[in-house]
Amino acid sequence: MYKLSLEFSKLDKKLREKALKAVDKKALYGEDVDLDRYGEGEKDLSSITNLNELDENERKALTDVGIQEENRSGSYLQFDNSVLLELQIQEGIEVMSIFKALEKYDWLKDYWWNAVAVDQDKFTAYSQLHEPMGYFIRAKPYIKSEFPVQSCLYIKSGGTVQNVHNIIVAEEGSELDVITGCAVGEKTEDALHIGISEFFVKRDATLSFTMIHSWGEGVAVRPRSAAIIEENGTFFSNYVNMRRTKSIQMYPTAYCVGKNSMARYSTVMVAREGSKIDIGSRSVLKAEGSKTEMISRAIGLGGEAYIRGDIEGEAEDVKGHLECRGLMLKDEGFIFSIPELKASLQNLDLSHEAAIGKIAEDEIFYLMTRGLSAEEATAAIVRGFLNVETKGLPKALDEEMRKTIEASLSSML
Repeated sequence: MYKLSLEFSKLDKKLREKALKAVDKKALYGEDVDLDRYGEGEKDLSSITNLNELDENERKALTDVGIQEENRSGSYLQFDNSVLLELQIQEGIEVMSIFKALEKYDWLKDYWWNAVAVDQDKFTAYSQLHEPMGYFIRAKPYIKSEFPVQSCLYIKSGGTVQNVHNIIVAEEGSELDVITGCAVGEKTEDALHIGISEFFVKRDATLSFTMIHSWGEGVAVRPRSAAIIEENGTFFSNYVNMRRTKSIQMYPTAYCVGKNSMARYSTVMVAREGSKIDIGSRSVLKAEGSKTEMISRAIGLGGEAYIRGDIEGEAEDVKGHLECRGLMLKDEGFIFSIPELKASLQNLDLSHEAAIGKIAEDEIFYLMTRGLSAEEATAAIVRGFLNVETKGLPKALDEEMRKTIEASLSSML
């Protein structure tokens, strides 16, 4: 059924057995994907020492998702299933391929499929059974990243499944900022990305993870991620997708297991014509005083968008708020907001709000009386709508994310 190297199978036979039982288990949400349509893509591409060794189109695709040479604490670059670049710049910040890390640290095996269940669905099963590539990023105890660590996952070959498993660890008292850009070749069609990402935020640590997607209209995207946050730990997850994508289905989960831990999800996305997008976020507040906030902004441009949110309160004095707003700019397609709250105790505070509508004509008229054209007024309103406050995000990283959004607006409107 599936090919598997002997060396990789030794990692954990029990995981393999669980994965085998889930090979036909469809995802709970989103359209199904026929895994048999895709090959493994390139595994032996030559490594590079800097981005200038890539061709012009590849460099532009990477630049569009925030990848650059300067102001980085480390870099990781993967084309298809080949590692092209792994670079550690700041002392105390580790960046390397996941299998190099597994060889270096025996304890890392305990993190493998610790946050995400290997038998969650057929995509997690596929990842385990097909020897994934991916990255390991770690901030050692009490180290603060001076600049963001960057990672880039790029699909070069058509008909490829890019199989990724990442582990990111912010050790006790550390502060780690990561920006990951995902892109596809200019002529690449009909590809699949499976991305397993497991985040571990230790006591008194802060981890911010910003993901910018630019996959293209022929790519199906199936990320599977989860974070485990310990006492006084903080996890920020920021997601941006402004381009047309064939289909996306993701539902990351944060487990607040330590007292006064916190998780915040911020999502900005556009559902363009032909796109099928099912994006959510989930927080499980398992420890006293833990809290979460989920903020989503969705723009409908003829595509189909499901925006999900789920907060579960399982401990005393937890707080959670879920906010989803949609803006329809075309009559085609739809935005479907699905908020869920679950409380197991009395002494907690969970809330949600959702709103979907169009741009009010009186707002456009007002801006036009101030000298703007109708197009300029619409752009200004959309810009303000997408201006989501990114609490806790470093200024430089926040500016990069906003530049990406701004660059996409010009082509969208």
